[in-house]
Amino acid sequence: MSLHRVVALLNPPQSPFELACATEVFGMAAPDAPARYDFRICAERPGPVGTTAGYSMLVDTGLAALEEADTVVVPGRQPPGAPVPSAVTEALRAAHGRGARIVAACTGAFILAQAGLLDGRRATTHWRHATRLASAFPEVRVDPDVLYVDHGDVATSAGTGAGIDLYLHLVRRDHGAAYAAQVARHMVLPPHREGNQLQYAVRSVPSEAGDSLAPLLDWAVSRLDTRLTLGRLAERAGVSRRTLSRRFTEQLGTSPGQWLLRRRLDTVRVLLEQTDLPVEAIATRVGLVSAVNLRRRFRTSFGTTPGAYRRSFCETR
Repeated sequence: MSLHRVVALLNPPQSPFELACATEVFGMAAPDAPARYDFRICAERPGPVGTTAGYSMLVDTGLAALEEADTVVVPGRQPPGAPVPSAVTEALRAAHGRGARIVAACTGAFILAQAGLLDGRRATTHWRHATRLASAFPEVRVDPDVLYVDHGDVATSAGTGAGIDLYLHLVRRDHGAAYAAQVARHMVLPPHREGNQLQYAVRSVPSEAGDSLAPLLDWAVSRLDTRLTLGRLAERAGVSRRTLSRRFTEQLGTSPGQWLLRRRLDTVRVLLEQTDLPVEAIATRVGLVSAVNLRRRFRTSFGTTPGAYRRSFCETR
């Protein structure tokens, strides 16, 4: 399998941590996850690149690296509204024009906006800078609430953590859910957060120990093959249905039903990749009742059929 070429474009002053997040996902092969990406860095000009940490990084490759990239990653940088050299924006447009996927994390969205790659599109950035992005680039439809937005050819994320979520989402798109879960496990991270989840919870820390949804979520994931209604979940949590729905919104930015459907579909993807079970059996195992229901839900969520997905990602073929 040929390696997918990922190039991170650095812009001074570069945040080392923002770069490290992309490096961990695309540039580090875990022992149980063979390398699928060739990760490199570049800058406008080879040489020292200043960082927000007060030291410089030595970058030995210029913008020519973007000419061979399958994916270009633009990590966040400070200050977000600083002018970007025309050579950089032109190189980004050229890479996009020949089919490279352009990805911005956090304030990297400002660079994509200056390049005109977000015109007429929905995009996001860190919630603290969303108003500034919308004001500076009125042609961009800024969504300040979501974790990330992926258009296929261009993608943007909120803060640093959401950048990792976006990177893992792209790994799932490229190589399937099971491989992405291996990468996430190596980083000691949860494998999946949907892009439409809120950037931050309404209440960041539960006021009582019993408010945490973690025990309920673990319990539900282990019983996906059973009938998990809102009433049953609320009973397990020892709260009313209304209270449970409110906690899901506050802590996860979604409803119990939507969260449960995503977990079921995540499991479907792994079973399609790692087993030869028929779709009917998978539907029963994950609680989607029938193959017809599974196919309908799968196509709505992923834009393809279970059969086509299995042909692309099945590890047993």
